[in-house]
Amino acid sequence: MPPKDPSREAHFPAIEKRYGEKMKFWFAVMAKLEDKKYPEQIAHLRENYGFSQAHANALVMYSRGSTSAQRFATTAEYFKSITPQQAKTVSGIMKTIQSKYPKLELVIAWNQPMLRDGARYVFGISATKGYLLIAPWSSDVLEKFRPKLEGYKVNKKTIQIPSDWQIDEKLLHQMVKATLAE
Repeated sequence: MPPKDPSREAHFPAIEKRYGEKMKFWFAVMAKLEDKKYPEQIAHLRENYGFSQAHANALVMYSRGSTSAQRFATTAEYFKSITPQQAKTVSGIMKTIQSKYPKLELVIAWNQPMLRDGARYVFGISATKGYLLIAPWSSDVLEKFRPKLEGYKVNKKTIQIPSDWQIDEKLLHQMVKATLAE
């Protein structure tokens, strides 16, 4: 689940505690690395100071001017960031699922639309440049439905679909039902 406070600064107390230096020290380290690229900055913190990926990312991104990991507060903001075709497909998928399962709440988590039941995530979608990825939030459900997914690229936790996918209501409803039953 994403942290309750998406600000990069929310990591600072843990950084100070875990790595034994005040943030003033870490900002001085970052000032020396300002001409380096993101991967080099992350590697430097990890290799020289034992930073976790999350802490290194928070410090590097904050130093680069990004004060929050949250890019979208609403689905409307999210839809503006993807192509009109993708927005139409994503919206249609979520409406299809919510028509059968109206208690599922549509939220933005990890900067993408998700459906959740209380605190439990049930279904999610992410957009890439050329396609969409849908996720039933269960590796077991994905494996169970693998025979029905012939013709799709099935990854470890997601299913790749075209941006203009003809929505398969039956498949979506069955996957969500299986995920909720777990």
